[in-house]
Amino acid sequence: MRAEAEQLVEDIKQSVGLLRRHLDVETATRRLAELNAKSEDPGLWNDADAAQKLMRERTMLEDRLGSLAKIERDLDDATTLVELGEAEGDQATEAEGVAALKALKADGERRQLEALLSGEADGNDSYVEVHSGAGGTESADWARMLLRMYVRWAERRKFDVEVVEETAGDEAGIKSATIVVKGLNAHGWLKTESGVHRLVRISPYDSNARRHTSFASVWVYPVVDDRIQIDINEGDCRIDTYRASGAGGQHVNKTESAVRITHIPSGIVVACQSERSQHKNRATAWNMLRARLYERELEAREAKVNADSASKTDIGWGHQIRSYVLQPYQMVKDLRTGHVSGTPAEVLDGDLDPFMEASLAQRLSGRTVVVDDVD
Repeated sequence: MRAEAEQLVEDIKQSVGLLRRHLDVETATRRLAELNAKSEDPGLWNDADAAQKLMRERTMLEDRLGSLAKIERDLDDATTLVELGEAEGDQATEAEGVAALKALKADGERRQLEALLSGEADGNDSYVEVHSGAGGTESADWARMLLRMYVRWAERRKFDVEVVEETAGDEAGIKSATIVVKGLNAHGWLKTESGVHRLVRISPYDSNARRHTSFASVWVYPVVDDRIQIDINEGDCRIDTYRASGAGGQHVNKTESAVRITHIPSGIVVACQSERSQHKNRATAWNMLRARLYERELEAREAKVNADSASKTDIGWGHQIRSYVLQPYQMVKDLRTGHVSGTPAEVLDGDLDPFMEASLAQRLSGRTVVVDDVD
């Protein structure tokens, strides 16, 4: 078999291996048999919500197991076609087999991406929090740049973005901000962005034009819906109200409409000031707290199976997940996957998909790499 076909076969087998490992074929097959048996129960639809959930899971497993089996069958057929063409000197048959392998590789890559976004909350909308690190105006400006980057990424995907909370910096930029990104698989994509982000540039705020390093943190957690039950003891929470800051007309700074909730056992703090009504801000803040506690539970589950999970760390050296260098050269480098872009302006304008895909693929494969940071 010629080199091109051999490489295609190797790539497809790698995709199949990753898919089989991620799906856990034996467990998925047993689960599908259980769901098929339950679907035959005459009383299934007495609880419509539970029945719909069961049927969705059944359809999903049928699709993934069926597509995996089809890829494996088609791989055998295409390989046979290439070998037959070579043996008989039939270039048309051989070319047909290679074309089939190319199509199969593309299908396998598409199925891999679907598998990467199959987590429990991946299909949900997502909260994104941005916090500036130590460094005053420099870090506050960097936090503002990061916030804009995620808004631009969402706009590229036709996702909706709502600002939940924003606290301005003392001179420029932001101290913190929270947005909610609404769209299909928003959390599945954004979950790879949690961590500390480092910027190296010639500071526009330094009259001596010296190079500065700034840090900001990004934390991502899913919006939870009514199907996900998160019990919170209100006695474990402290609720503070305060005057909203920023744009908002005459109402701003005249009434204490902004709400901050502190969950004392976990130390989680959420805040909302997007609405003029304290009642609406309070409801949003409670939803945010439920989402944060749910994300913490998901991280605990991932940790149990040694998955790559995001955890909060100091906003500074040694904890960054990605470095953005604007001077003296141009580079963005992910320190988990090693993925590099030589066009930071495009990345900061929302071109994040290659970084997200690399991080998701790393989670699927379970491989870790050692990556040196940039200077």
